[in-house]
Amino acid sequence: MRNTSVGIRDAKIHLSRYLKLVQEGNEVVITDHGRPVGKIVAIDARDLPLQDRIDRMVAQGVLEPFAGDRMRKLPPALPVPQSAAQRLLQEDRDA
Repeated sequence: MRNTSVGIRDAKIHLSRYLKLVQEGNEVVITDHGRPVGKIVAIDARDLPLQDRIDRMVAQGVLEPFAGDRMRKLPPALPVPQSAAQRLLQEDRDA
């Protein structure tokens, strides 16, 4: 990550250039007569709206886009005697 320092006027004129640097993971410090007054940083992915996060994961190949009405049905649940399920749950909690 690289920090870039830029004056207010230059930041206004070349804002898109500095936003591109931010998108690449850099920080841009805005100065007024050489004094730092602000900083442009990337938004944490957790702060993005849900749809934007989903779109990003689809672009990264982590998720597959929903294919319309082609929903897969889940297989039926395996039958487990009630006492066995309770016993397994209790064993897991005790571990």
